[in-house]
Amino acid sequence: MGLIDEASPAQLVRRQYLASAAGDLEALRATLAPDVEWTEMAGFPLAGTYRTPTGVTSNVMEKLGADWDGWAAHDDTYVVDGENVVVLARYTAQHKGTGKPLPVRVAHHFIVRGGLIVRFEQFVDTALVRDAATA
Repeated sequence: MGLIDEASPAQLVRRQYLASAAGDLEALRATLAPDVEWTEMAGFPLAGTYRTPTGVTSNVMEKLGADWDGWAAHDDTYVVDGENVVVLARYTAQHKGTGKPLPVRVAHHFIVRGGLIVRFEQFVDTALVRDAATA
């Protein structure tokens, strides 16, 4: 990834990924607007739209950590258009119940305004996630 302006929408999104990777939910919440809308794709185990920084971390990140070992989102490629940041990424993890690995490609669409993430939408092959979570 090339150099990104510290105040840019892409750099804010990058800080969110780094906080997630470090398990630093406080730092992750600091990247989210108070009225954030965070949407996990239909068919994903945590499908739905979550609001507020605490709502996002308690309903998404904490639940992923409870069900999966080593859950990580790897932010590979950024495509930026103004306030829109699309990240082509990968999830890696191992399901705690089945022991199956999860290597899946994803796309994340962030909207950044006023230096905070105001909207997130996940796109993922939910069948691969379901297969890893099913015995």
